[in-house]
Amino acid sequence: PQLPEALLLQRRRVTVRKADAGGLGISIKGGRENKMPILISKIFKGLAADQTEALFVGDAILSVNGEDLSSATHDEAVQVLKKTGKEVVLEVKYMKDVSPYFKNSTGGTSVGWDSPPASPLQRQPSSPGPTPRNLSEAKHVSLKMAYVSKRCTPNDPEARYLEICSADGQDTLFLRAKDEASARSWATAIQAQVNALTPRVKDELQALLAATSTAGSQDIKQIGWLTEQLPSGGTAPTLALLTEKELLLYLSLPETREALSRPARTAPLIATRLVHSGPSKGSVPYDAELSFALRTGTRHGVDTHLFSVESPQELAAWTRQLVDGCHRAAEGVQEVSTACTWNGRPCSLSVHIDKGFTLWAAEPGAARAVLLRQPFEKLQMSSDDGASLLFLDFGGAEGEIQLDLHSCPKTIVFIIHSFLSAKVTRLGLLA
Repeated sequence: PQLPEALLLQRRRVTVRKADAGGLGISIKGGRENKMPILISKIFKGLAADQTEALFVGDAILSVNGEDLSSATHDEAVQVLKKTGKEVVLEVKYMKDVSPYFKNSTGGTSVGWDSPPASPLQRQPSSPGPTPRNLSEAKHVSLKMAYVSKRCTPNDPEARYLEICSADGQDTLFLRAKDEASARSWATAIQAQVNALTPRVKDELQALLAATSTAGSQDIKQIGWLTEQLPSGGTAPTLALLTEKELLLYLSLPETREALSRPARTAPLIATRLVHSGPSKGSVPYDAELSFALRTGTRHGVDTHLFSVESPQELAAWTRQLVDGCHRAAEGVQEVSTACTWNGRPCSLSVHIDKGFTLWAAEPGAARAVLLRQPFEKLQMSSDDGASLLFLDFGGAEGEIQLDLHSCPKTIVFIIHSFLSAKVTRLGLLA
């Protein structure tokens, strides 16, 4: 089967359940002695791996049941795979650069479990240099908005791996340096060139954004690649574009008005909250040192996303821009309103960043009368039931007010938090 485009850049976890008779049903190539990761070179039709419909020729096996294979020799990988039980969890990532060599080879050249290690890309020690054919197969990856990562490659104790992916997701290089210092040096040098090209990309996108009627004339505040932690346990590069009002997430660099207007996901900043940044404190399930988490209130509930970046400088920049963006959005919107029911009466709730909460009567044909008005300063508690009810307590004689919003209240709850946060920041109580 063909690998779906959406999975092309992801680390994936695939569970293979072996039959009573027979193994996994794959052949592998590569290994440390070949200067290559362990790669699936053949999948035998009808056997366990094939039945998952989730493994592909060209997948690098990063780990087996949690055991890291990033530095394994071919023979070591064979032994690890042979010792597995009936259920095997493989962590894999597709290696686009090498899969054509396997797909174009005949069945007789595939390497099975007990075959000697070999690689179609292995250099001969006696070769004085690249042959003309090697030169014709050289890889060229544009650094314009390229994704560069040292954190999403195999868990190598020596931290020698480096990943470079083109902005359109079509070309990927998976490299291993001689040591950690060399890998860090290369990553820094390549990222510096990518950063030098970013202002031009930003200008191009700004021009497209201005021409997109739905986006208006929003300014782009920040653009860059984030590594998203997926619910499945894998990761995927995500291009993030931060405007005055929204965080737009793309699978690849949008280079047309149509592509720009169709992000994979959109998070309105006024309903988005930064809930974690940096090393984990306590039991929070975010333990990556360079990670941050966002929560967005939607009509379906709360969307939570965990991202990581490559450097403390990137983490600081994204954290500041997201917090400031939330406050800018709150100051720009000023007021939101929603229909609701209070004590059986149809009403309209208005929340204003300066004037606070106003509850209006909304019966058909009736005058627009104010039923309740309270400033933010009087709000002692707010909560919701996650379904339709919003609870507000202003400490008055009426006690806790229960409003039925007739839909998930999370959006308005997050907006109330954004208004409060912006007001506190306005007073200079937060840096």
